Amino acid sequence: MVDRLVNSEANARRIAMVENCFGSSGRPLAEQGRVLVGEGVLTKMCRKKPKARQFFLFNDILVYGNIVINKKKYNKQHLIPLETVKLESLKDEGQFRNGWLIRTASKSFAVYAATSTEKEEWMAHIEKCIEDLLRKSGKQPPSEHAAVWVPDNEAAICMHCKKTQFTVLNRRHHCRKCGSVVCGPCSSKRFVLPTQSDKPLRVCLQCYDELTRDRARPAQAQQPAMLSPSKEGAGSGESSGDDDSDDDDDRAAATDNHDEPKFYGDGEKTDDTNNHSSKETKNIKE
Repeated sequence: MVDRLVNSEANARRIAMVENCFGSSGRPLAEQGRVLVGEGVLTKMCRKKPKARQFFLFNDILVYGNIVINKKKYNKQHLIPLETVKLESLKDEGQFRNGWLIRTASKSFAVYAATSTEKEEWMAHIEKCIEDLLRKSGKQPPSEHAAVWVPDNEAAICMHCKKTQFTVLNRRHHCRKCGSVVCGPCSSKRFVLPTQSDKPLRVCLQCYDELTRDRARPAQAQQPAMLSPSKEGAGSGESSGDDDSDDDDDRAAATDNHDEPKFYGDGEKTDDTNNHSSKETKNIKE
């Protein structure tokens, strides 16, 4: 399916349209052999609250961004190499349904589709792209992935000491190792976690102790964490709120009403669309 679309004019037009929607703030996406496999809106679980994000699935990368003007303008572009991705289905809980985790070594987060069918389609297409990439490259999938951050509203008190209540003055922080919401005193230590950053990152006291013990073991030569002096805020580039990079307030209000995702494949006509907002593209049936 993907091989047939590599050199198609329709594929080139779609990629050009995606680049145009991100404008000068986005990175160039047109590369030899790259194919736009599908696109659509998913709800991403951000640090403060769930927010609608536009996702584009290519055969080698997953791209998403904030919706400024739906189908016309996006910003805060994020690129994720698919060979680093691991998917994990989530059980339906309350209002959060049809979700799954997108795990990478540097960042992990939950997304939710509008329906169970859309979830199945997204996960199947992403898994197929990952499988094809790893088979062609001969690489092994990463064995370690970043923790998924616990949303702010799920922790009224520090998850480490179980005492500190969060207020305007006592702000929430996130441990970069386990993802827990912790207070300042319980996250005063920092470690270098090479898969996430070359700078010391905030970790909770429990993770700091565990990482220190692991580092002290001679057999753990491959341990991906390095001890760093504990200096609150020094050289970390973090705000005190540990804000997620795409968790800013949206200029366009998120909406539950959005078109079904589009997946491009053998069933479509090669000239059935001149832009990525066409509603006539057929979903592939694999």
